[in-house]
Amino acid sequence: MAAGLAAIVVGWSVSSTYEKRLDALARDADQLKAELRSQQTVIAILRDPATQVVALAGQAPAPTARARMMWHEKAGGVFVATGLPAAPAGKAYQLWAIAGSNAPVSAGVFSVDASGAGSVSVRPLPGVTTVNAFAVTLEPAGGLPAPSGEMYLLGKS
Repeated sequence: MAAGLAAIVVGWSVSSTYEKRLDALARDADQLKAELRSQQTVIAILRDPATQVVALAGQAPAPTARARMMWHEKAGGVFVATGLPAAPAGKAYQLWAIAGSNAPVSAGVFSVDASGAGSVSVRPLPGVTTVNAFAVTLEPAGGLPAPSGEMYLLGKS
């Protein structure tokens, strides 16, 4: 009887370990699927001849910074930057789409790594069909509805 109880305890312990491992693998698989969907979206944007590629140049606070915005009015876009300084505590970079004389529209908030590189995926912007320029400013973490900080990057399409 003792051997039977020991076998049940060992079996339960092994089963519990395997269930935890399977749960972790399922989470990893979900994360990989989401990343794959994101990469497929990027590839679709880059393949479409209607996609605009806008080069952004560094402004006074970061003259050596550079960026590219791959923008498609219906699919959104992908923004990648390099050479930006680390944002101070409580601050983040915010990407803006500027359409004519309309107020700038937030296209996302992002941070940079230790090398100054950062990126953000941009969803289609409601009501924005043509973008004349993209800009990056330094704003409070989480972003603002309108730019208030210093401009770090600017590019006209």
